[in-house]
Amino acid sequence: MSRYISERLGQALLVLWAAFTLSFVLLQMLPGDAILIKFQDPSMGLSPAQIADMRAAYGADQPLWQQYLHTLSNFLHGDLGYSIQAGVPVTELLSTNFPPTLRLAILGFLLATLMAVGIAFLANLVPLRGVKSALLTLPSLFVSVPTFWLGIALIQVFSFRLGLIPVINPGEWVGLILPVVTLAVPISAPLAQILLRSIDKVQTQPFVSVARAKGASRSRVLWRHVARNATLPVLTVAGLLFGELIAGALVTETVFGLNGIGQLTQQAVNNQDLAVLQAIVVISATAFVAINLLVDLLYPLLDPRLKPSAGATL
Repeated sequence: MSRYISERLGQALLVLWAAFTLSFVLLQMLPGDAILIKFQDPSMGLSPAQIADMRAAYGADQPLWQQYLHTLSNFLHGDLGYSIQAGVPVTELLSTNFPPTLRLAILGFLLATLMAVGIAFLANLVPLRGVKSALLTLPSLFVSVPTFWLGIALIQVFSFRLGLIPVINPGEWVGLILPVVTLAVPISAPLAQILLRSIDKVQTQPFVSVARAKGASRSRVLWRHVARNATLPVLTVAGLLFGELIAGALVTETVFGLNGIGQLTQQAVNNQDLAVLQAIVVISATAFVAINLLVDLLYPLLDPRLKPSAGATL
């Protein structure tokens, strides 16, 4: 088991290094220069020589390979660089903007999971064919709804028409209700679809027939015998989706005017703030890799058949 964990950790570190390297190369290929964008402003009155000194101070005059090694070394030591536009360390920006995004992502994921489980299990327990058909169509409907349209529609209905949730100066938690719903609806769709298919597949297994033959009710069989085996395929997709939630909250945060990684990314792109963009990519990749690593480690605990044997070659 220790070898299994070591190999997974090694793969995770390799993915992080690849994400850092690829993002560094792609960001360097972007047109424009953040230093020139800020310091060539005529209102600042800086001479070309002074601008050149600023480039040297930020290390922008060094060859790319030196910039790469310098940036990589700083990241390994916890130094994420300095924001040219904001004039503060990148860690300070992230400490302010990352917690709201993480909170939004966690709440959105939890709600999406509850919605997916509710749809999948109600579709298998409700005896009415019409209700079951309606439940089965919900995932396809949810996945086809654009996030920005859903957010605007929720604001229009619940804020403007019904007046239930204010959009101007809402409370800390009240203001999260509509963004969380907006984020959860499209994410719940693939979770529900995979869970429905997995439940249908597990229900054909012999142990389910044995449980029913012993007189167990449909709901008891579903919760005690089918659920644990049906959730295994969902774990992998759930890990992928949660990583996307952290990295892809831009639309939701923009629609609702929330401060977070999405807004910070948009500002960094507009200002060509490469240090901020590099840090956001690495932080997002770290969250993505950590979640999927956790999923890999949970698999053997949920299904003993997946535990690596002592003599197995992984």
